[in-house]
Amino acid sequence: MFNKAVQRRLAWAAFVCAVTLVGLKRADAQIVIEVTRGVERPVPMAIVPFGWEGPGTLASFDVASLVSSDLANSGRFAPMAVEDMVARPTQPAEVRFQDWLIVDVDYLVIGELLANPDGSHTVIFQLFNVLQGEQIVGYRLTTGSSAGDLRVAAHRVADMIFEELTGIQGVFGTQIAYVNEQRTGAERRFQLIVSDSDGANPQVVAESSEPLMSPAWSPDGRKLAYVSFEGSQSSIYVQELRTGIRDRVSSRAGINGAPVFSPDGRMLALTLSRDQGNLDVYMLDIATQILTRLTQHSGIDTEAVWAPDGESIYFTSDRAGGPQVYRVEARYGARVQRITYEGSYNARPRISPDGDRLAVVHEDRGNYRIALVDPDTGLTQVLSNGSLDESPDFAPNGALIIYATQEGGRGVLASVSTDGRIRQQIASVAGQVREPVWSPFPRI
Repeated sequence: MFNKAVQRRLAWAAFVCAVTLVGLKRADAQIVIEVTRGVERPVPMAIVPFGWEGPGTLASFDVASLVSSDLANSGRFAPMAVEDMVARPTQPAEVRFQDWLIVDVDYLVIGELLANPDGSHTVIFQLFNVLQGEQIVGYRLTTGSSAGDLRVAAHRVADMIFEELTGIQGVFGTQIAYVNEQRTGAERRFQLIVSDSDGANPQVVAESSEPLMSPAWSPDGRKLAYVSFEGSQSSIYVQELRTGIRDRVSSRAGINGAPVFSPDGRMLALTLSRDQGNLDVYMLDIATQILTRLTQHSGIDTEAVWAPDGESIYFTSDRAGGPQVYRVEARYGARVQRITYEGSYNARPRISPDGDRLAVVHEDRGNYRIALVDPDTGLTQVLSNGSLDESPDFAPNGALIIYATQEGGRGVLASVSTDGRIRQQIASVAGQVREPVWSPFPRI
């Protein structure tokens, strides 16, 4: 798969592409989440429909429904269906714990959505431990009035509940980016799409009749780097998501591929074929355009990723005969160290936010699966169960890994928890979905 991927990139570089930038256009295809494997006993809870104080009898957006969906999709919780609820309190004084004990609910969430005179909205919610008969937390959030604003607020509520009950920071309020390919007869169309982490609110960042590849988030979550093939060769662009403005940062002769931002956002690690067509890893200062070569070998060096401290870079190389993961300090002339030894194929490394684990594509008895690797010991743990799983990327909390896989001959997205207990399939309505990358936490 590693060599085939390189061959595809070489072939694509000869194509003439017509990439159309579209700012942020709503995508036709929306992905949906299906939990295929959760914890052995998801925690039973009830998220009661929130009360509404404003014009009309019903709120324009169902905050409680999205909170319930988020927590159910985590695989760790089992929210009760609304029609099965024995009561629907919206105020703490209305809560009778006995009502929920008899239906085996462990935790209860109630709340209200208030319309404010200035047009904003306030979300108020309380989380109760039913078994202990006490309130755990209560919060008040102010947000805008649009459906998008209320979606963000609902994800924030779910994140706060998730963290309170698990000790893990929630990622419902983050985003994912991915490439979607659609075919109509002989015509192909590629879209780079950004959506909420649950697949909702998909927005097209770039669109092309030829391949778009290798999206990568900036550390502040405001930009994407990616590869397109305008002008008969590959080029790397950095695009601001809010404005749609993009800069071509590398269009050197040969291959320009696999960009990834440094932790401070000032540099890109990328793959170039400057030396007689051989692929090596370089660092590019985005502002000054100064290049620093990191690897120099007759083998193929590609798919770089920075360590969180910015001091070293992991990458894939076939210099030992097959693809394996290596590490090099982020400076010219540094010694290269091999990291993976277990198995004949380990590629496309991505590193956890704490720097303690690598996610890789690992060959497991003829199947390509997502595995965790300890970069210090090389110990490998297979997490996924597909036959052609690829392109892993960590969630910003380090607890989940998103990746691309095949289902019924179609490219889809999936995720797996880093303990292997929870798996989700994230299927697209239409098209072949690939190369997912998870955004950092939003900066408030």
